[in-house]
Amino acid sequence: MFAPSVRAYRWCMSRLDSDIESLLDLSTGPRRSVLVIDPRLVPLGGLRAMTVRRTLPHRGRTTIGPWCFVDHYGPDEVVNTGGMHVPPHPHTGLQTLSWLFSGVVEHHDSTGVNALVKPGTATLMTAGRGVQHSEVSTPETTMLHGVQLWVVLPEGARHQAPHCDSEPAHPHQVGASTVSVFVGSLPGFPGSLLPTYNEMSGAEIVIPAGQTLTLDVEQGHEYGVLVDTGTITIDGVAVSKHQLAYLEPGHSSLALSAGSSESVRAVVIGGAPFPENIVMWWNFIGRTHEEIEVFRSEWQDGLETGSERFGHLAHLPALPAPEMPSVRLKPRGQSTTSQS
Repeated sequence: MFAPSVRAYRWCMSRLDSDIESLLDLSTGPRRSVLVIDPRLVPLGGLRAMTVRRTLPHRGRTTIGPWCFVDHYGPDEVVNTGGMHVPPHPHTGLQTLSWLFSGVVEHHDSTGVNALVKPGTATLMTAGRGVQHSEVSTPETTMLHGVQLWVVLPEGARHQAPHCDSEPAHPHQVGASTVSVFVGSLPGFPGSLLPTYNEMSGAEIVIPAGQTLTLDVEQGHEYGVLVDTGTITIDGVAVSKHQLAYLEPGHSSLALSAGSSESVRAVVIGGAPFPENIVMWWNFIGRTHEEIEVFRSEWQDGLETGSERFGHLAHLPALPAPEMPSVRLKPRGQSTTSQS
């Protein structure tokens, strides 16, 4: 049995760490700036722990479209890091999306789903009013590499019953490049069948060294490009490995160029700017401080036996919630972050 540890607490949502950001203004007219965000390292345990690189949320930006959380990890040798061991923990008001480049993770949740998350298949868990789940890399996994992303649910969808869905993403050739839409839709490509409640997109792109991919996008949407390998140039600005580039609304296409010496793999996320103010704390998304207090109380009261909101998982001990902060949690909008 896995005992909850510092590693598990830090895998889940934390807003106590500071952010690093730089703003590059490439404007050749209105609404053409690019924000380049450096990742901050979040350790998941002791000296042999896996470490994730977190780029969203950060100081000055809560969301990119409805996307509110971007963690990027690996490639990590499991023999050195111990792999992923996240015991049952709660979520409200969001969707979690797991996308792997290598390795396999076993997903359990309180809706009764027990699934293997594999490369090439997106797993989207809709927390709705409340759910709990665990994530553990399989014993056969030797290399772990991927992203975990969160999507804010709008008011009309956040109180629904939880559910979990998976769907393979089908790669499409665009010249020498490959585009795999794993959730939502992008102009010119078949959309994913996974259930979404926002205008949004998520895709993996692979661009050979020295090549350029021109990607049509929705002009009213904002986009993020997370670089996994190589260096990508967007409108003349180089975005390095592990950085996240934010592009505000106003683009009808994105010209994405790989450097001459190495191919690029990146994740593109985007969507219509999220219009609601939200409170993000730990693994909960709500609308008020009081609502977050209720979520935490219900989770703590049901740690051993489960609860009506979050259900129950018995295969591993559940993760206790941290203490509420001494300051009041304030709702935040598109270009600001919430407290924790």
